[in-house]
Amino acid sequence: MKPTNTERIALRCQALIKRYNDVTAVNGLDLEVRAGECFGLLGPNGAGKTTTVEILEGLNTADSGTVELLGLRWGTGQDQALRERIGVQLQEAKLPDKLSVEEAVRLFRSFYTHGNTVEHVISLVSLEEKRGARVAKLSGGQRQRLAVACALVSAPDILFLDEPTTGLDPQARLQLWEVVERFRAAGGTVLLTTHYMEEAARLCDRVAIIDHGRVIALGTPAQLIASLGADQIIEFTINGAGGFDTSMLAHLPGVTGTRAKEHGYALTVSEIGATLPALLAELEKQQVKLDQLTTHQATLEDVFVNLTGRQLRDE
Repeated sequence: MKPTNTERIALRCQALIKRYNDVTAVNGLDLEVRAGECFGLLGPNGAGKTTTVEILEGLNTADSGTVELLGLRWGTGQDQALRERIGVQLQEAKLPDKLSVEEAVRLFRSFYTHGNTVEHVISLVSLEEKRGARVAKLSGGQRQRLAVACALVSAPDILFLDEPTTGLDPQARLQLWEVVERFRAAGGTVLLTTHYMEEAARLCDRVAIIDHGRVIALGTPAQLIASLGADQIIEFTINGAGGFDTSMLAHLPGVTGTRAKEHGYALTVSEIGATLPALLAELEKQQVKLDQLTTHQATLEDVFVNLTGRQLRDE
């Protein structure tokens, strides 16, 4: 019986280590990406995401550990065969300003023995009307779609996307999401790094949260959020903390976790209808004046903060 896409491993790395002088960027990292899935790497700047992806793409070398893509390995005489089967969109693509969209795609297509036609790739990223436009005249979203087009010319089995929508407006981001979804629907495998939680939730079948070069959590977005044991997050600040007894926060009904923030407190809660009245009553009892209070659905960012005490995205 032939294995299904989800049963086959498209990409695997084991015990991956990469050091830069005294800094260990990747620290014994293990990953498996199944064929046909969109797999997300999440983490703050400096977590090791980009270094990991560069090693997987063959643009960087690990100090130790193994990398296998589609049953092949870098540095074993199989590099050209691998390059023919992967597509790479770098965090910042630099294309000559005077090239047209069609010329840029045609240039990248010339690097490969087999692949998509120029016309098909331009259509995939919805740039038909910009076929003759110079790179310098493209918007940020159009440039990013062109970068993805250049990554798709070889009809790759695996598509690497490193922060593909950073700095884009919501409409441009949505257009790129649609490109990724079409590629995956056609059977492609995607490895995506991102700072945007809504992007990971929309596109990714599974995500790995990375910090200090290691995977600290792995699962579907829903599984990771469920690991908080809470549906909602309550965040609040007060006017002056003098005399405020914070020990009672953990004992409020429905509270599953508490943490102090720079200017306030955050509670993970499973029963917000029970927690909110109890919190307000306790603040009144202690004669503490509430400054601000917000609530939101638990997200992947809350998972990361709960695990590390750090934000996924720099403020």
